Amino acid sequence: MAALWTLSLLLSASLLGCLAVTSPDGSPLPHNLPPSLGTNSSDGSLSVDLPMALRVFSMDYHHVQAPFEIVLWIMLASLAKLGFHWSGRVPAVVPESCVLIMVGLLVGGVIYGVRHSAPPTLSADAFFLFLLPPIVLDAGYFLPGRLFFENLGTILWYAVLGTLWNVLGIGLSLYGVCLLAQSSLGDVSLLHCLLFGSLIAAVDPVAVLSVFQEMQVNEQLHILVFGESLLNDAVTVVLYKLFESFLRLPSVSGLDVLLGGCRVVVVGIGGLCVGLFFGLLAALTSRFTSRAQVIAPLFVFLYSYLSYLTSEMLHLSGIMAIVTCAATMKQYVEANVSERSNTSIQYFLKMWSSVSETLIFIFLGVSTIQDIHMWSWPFVCSTLLLCLIWRATGVLLLTAFVNKLRRNAVTFRDQFIIAYGGLRGAICFSLVFLIDDFPKKRLFITTTIVVILFTVFVQGMTIKPLVELLYVKRKKRALPTLSEEIHSRLIDHLVAGIEDVVGYWGQHYWKDKFEQFNKKYLRRFLIRNDRQASSSILRVYQELERREQRGVEEEAPPIVDPRSQGRPLLPEEMESIRRILSRNLQNFNNKQTPAYSRHTLHQDTSVDRTRKPLYRHQSLGERYSYNTITHFQGEDGGLSEPQRVRTGLSRSHTVCSISPRSTLLDSSVSAGLAQTRSTDPREDLVSPRHQETVERAARKHLSFVLENEKQQ
Repeated sequence: MAALWTLSLLLSASLLGCLAVTSPDGSPLPHNLPPSLGTNSSDGSLSVDLPMALRVFSMDYHHVQAPFEIVLWIMLASLAKLGFHWSGRVPAVVPESCVLIMVGLLVGGVIYGVRHSAPPTLSADAFFLFLLPPIVLDAGYFLPGRLFFENLGTILWYAVLGTLWNVLGIGLSLYGVCLLAQSSLGDVSLLHCLLFGSLIAAVDPVAVLSVFQEMQVNEQLHILVFGESLLNDAVTVVLYKLFESFLRLPSVSGLDVLLGGCRVVVVGIGGLCVGLFFGLLAALTSRFTSRAQVIAPLFVFLYSYLSYLTSEMLHLSGIMAIVTCAATMKQYVEANVSERSNTSIQYFLKMWSSVSETLIFIFLGVSTIQDIHMWSWPFVCSTLLLCLIWRATGVLLLTAFVNKLRRNAVTFRDQFIIAYGGLRGAICFSLVFLIDDFPKKRLFITTTIVVILFTVFVQGMTIKPLVELLYVKRKKRALPTLSEEIHSRLIDHLVAGIEDVVGYWGQHYWKDKFEQFNKKYLRRFLIRNDRQASSSILRVYQELERREQRGVEEEAPPIVDPRSQGRPLLPEEMESIRRILSRNLQNFNNKQTPAYSRHTLHQDTSVDRTRKPLYRHQSLGERYSYNTITHFQGEDGGLSEPQRVRTGLSRSHTVCSISPRSTLLDSSVSAGLAQTRSTDPREDLVSPRHQETVERAARKHLSFVLENEKQQ
């Protein structure tokens, strides 16, 4: 691990050297300097003459500067992530995002100390066009569809109304703070506060979701946090652009506000339609890739990225477009392409999104080291406090209303985790740099960085102890079996039928209608004929196989039978087990059970329902330790009728069990006992000496039978 961190520092030093390449006089070399030109004149001016002699070795860094530095940044980020996972107990205490931000702070501090200037920052265009799409594509492609659509109403309630609640609450409250501090914050307008509230409300729970996956929290809590954060980013970006448009207008009227509300709806629905179009187009294209499976995964990435770029070009929601595209094409693409192509798609998406997240957090730490900060205690502290208050109150109020409509209510513990898990991250950090220049822009940047660092380090590091302290409900680790999936779908069909009968159009009714439409039209048109599953059970089985292969959910730990950890059975024990099983099976075959039907439900009580006792296996040590006294506790030295019935029942249910506390008599022993028992009706007058004689004879016969069994 130390070697990895050393290598990371060496890479950062080399990156620093690359960034600090200058000419001999201290000025930076021009980037467009041809390799054939030199400084052969005495005054250092450029000369167009050819070199006097052939150079054996030469270097032209500016020719490869851009890709070389990009590769170095990616290598630094990957090594930092690798060192984090090899750092012993650190991953159990500190989230990965915290470590990456600290690495960025270290690199940024080194660059600032050497160059005495601000280190390079991540531009907003690079973030929104290159780093954000892989993260959203990965989230949309691996979206758990069933859980997401079952909780879609609650997720939209949190993502849309909850985001509006936070944006308006934080913005109006900050404007009140600015009015109270007129001396230092008097030039901040209401629209600027609403603009800042829209970007600071963006939630990025990467650290929280990683903790959830590690601790296996329940599916309902996980999908609520995941879905709310996914759609929250889309809503915040749309609101940010809306308030930015209001700021550029000379004045805002009521009609502008109404048109702004219509624009929000158009942007969201437009992004949804663009993503749906490209998703169906990608599914249709994958149908014809049977003769070129190598390029099949390429269409998944191209159509997804094209949907995002098209939405951005049309000023629609790119996040909604790429999520819809990924969720739409997933089931059809997985059915059309081969298993190797599916594996390639899954691993490439995970790798691409992981690299993007790592670069974002490292650049977030690097960009913190700069000299453009502006500090204001009232504004920074108020923003930090208001973010916590408005999110907590929003979750509590919205959940109190939505619990009246849900069958499975969101518990108070889950509400606390949802409110506490509102971490800020890359979305708000990138949006704050897009603000047009005005006197308090640097204050907005400083406040955003402080909120991000506080939520990531404080809330991100304490969320795991809180989950353990509150005893949040966990989910079962095992993947659902085929039987569970079939029964779950059976219940869905049953509830859909009940809703259809009573005339209630619920979620099961619409889900069943969509499944019928999908099976009748979409799957026939978008999936190849040779890939059409002939049975729904086979389709469910294939889906479970793919889910288990890609490991989206945590696999269950292997079930180890504690008895398998003991010593192996001896040959004598194996032979005894085989002999007992053969005798029991023979007794089962010889058993006469009266048949009955629905016309003769009552059996004849005169039929003898006694059956031969079954044998069970005992170890060699237990075979000679029979507690015969307990089997002769009857007054006449034998088993009473209730004891005999219970013994027969226990024998019929404990074949081949290994319980040392109960023993069974051999059938020959029972016959011997029957012969030795007195048939005189005056059994109550038998002397105790005669009873001892009967018991002694029974023990001798039992010892004789055991000895014969041992010799066999």
